[in-house]
Amino acid sequence: MAGARPPASLHDVELAALAAVGDRPAFGELVRRHGSAVRGLLRRMGAEASVADDIAQDAFLAAFERIAEYRGEGAFSGWVRKIAARLYVRRWKKEARFDLEAEAADEGHGGESVVASRIDLDEAMKALSPAERLCVSLCYGAGVSHVEAAEAMNLPLGTVKSHVKRGLDKLRLRLAPATGAEAGLAGGVGHV
Repeated sequence: MAGARPPASLHDVELAALAAVGDRPAFGELVRRHGSAVRGLLRRMGAEASVADDIAQDAFLAAFERIAEYRGEGAFSGWVRKIAARLYVRRWKKEARFDLEAEAADEGHGGESVVASRIDLDEAMKALSPAERLCVSLCYGAGVSHVEAAEAMNLPLGTVKSHVKRGLDKLRLRLAPATGAEAGLAGGVGHV
């Protein structure tokens, strides 16, 4: 149905329009283009690899069923990541995997060397509490507003904002470039 142009040469909006009238290869191209971004978001939100794969598949199935709703007003990747994020939140709530009250007991742990904590984003995200990771991922990875995140997780808006702020503060600390003093210590050179 894609005509003379192969699906790989079409824009996401064109592919979505073709998929809306039943062109499966067009939708397959959307999955190929955006599948890894969706799985990556889910991993940063805290999903294990196999769970991220399952939820990504469910998100693309839901996107296929609702493809006519996509109007091209935003990026297709953002639209499908929002679907995936909501599915993950639903699963997270259903399984009651994380006890948000236990998070308070974990507050105050730290003591890691700043130099040793210079790691990539995925590793840095693992250092966040489950609630912080989920809130940061929803608000910054999936483009969900604080209000939408609060509604999705059934949490007060202030709690979501607190999780996001603490999470971002931790990420800034972990991902900040080493200062001169830290670089000197890392290289074995001390200040006198």
